[in-house]
Amino acid sequence: MGKNKRNYFRYIIIGLVTGMVNGLFGSGGGTIVVPAMVLLLDTEEHKAHASAIAIILPLAIVSAVFYISNGFVNWGITIKVIIGGMVGGFIGAKLLNKCPTNLLRKIFAMFMIIAALRMIF
Repeated sequence: MGKNKRNYFRYIIIGLVTGMVNGLFGSGGGTIVVPAMVLLLDTEEHKAHASAIAIILPLAIVSAVFYISNGFVNWGITIKVIIGGMVGGFIGAKLLNKCPTNLLRKIFAMFMIIAALRMIF
């Protein structure tokens, strides 16, 4: 299999897994797509994190339409968290430009470990 076909196959698999995780759990696509882009597609760490947001946005829209249409959304909580999330997203995007790659990787790894431990216990 040629390199272009192999990469195309990787893109499809990464997209499918990311979409399923995002749809099933309501989030979490970034925990799949960032490491996949870095390890399987040789994407630079900062670009992987930034690209993950652009990748997850359409996935989140599809999932949100499904959840909203089935009455699963608590709008009282959702609106408040959206406001905080938008402010936090702006701050995080600004910090990404200032954060060295090795520190970014360590922070992301710690976040994933803490999230995993909280889910287990």
